Amino acid sequence: VQLQASGGGLVQAGGSLRLSCAASGSIDSISAVGWFRQAPGKQREWVATITNAGSTTYADSVKGRFTISRDNAAKNTVNLQLSSLKLEDTAVYYCRAWIVVKDYWGQGTQVTVSS
Repeated sequence: VQLQASGGGLVQAGGSLRLSCAASGSIDSISAVGWFRQAPGKQREWVATITNAGSTTYADSVKGRFTISRDNAAKNTVNLQLSSLKLEDTAVYYCRAWIVVKDYWGQGTQVTVSS
């Protein structure tokens, strides 16, 4: 499985962005897709997950502001809608896919929130 993350950019505080994670390869075997982020000087942290059944979970820091979903038009794509962005949301965002006991990472996309 290969993952391609995209959609990052520079946005003002309070603004919105939509990140996308496109998977290729054995996508029918994917059981869940998650988003993680890593800010400068900090450890990578989990942001949100969506399972194959459509169940979603969020970190407390983004609950109510971020939405993870499967793309209606592209079966192989999971989106992360970022809204009401804060300065502390600045990070490189990575998507991750799980297949049984293995996991795969995308290359990351930079999100920078300015004041």
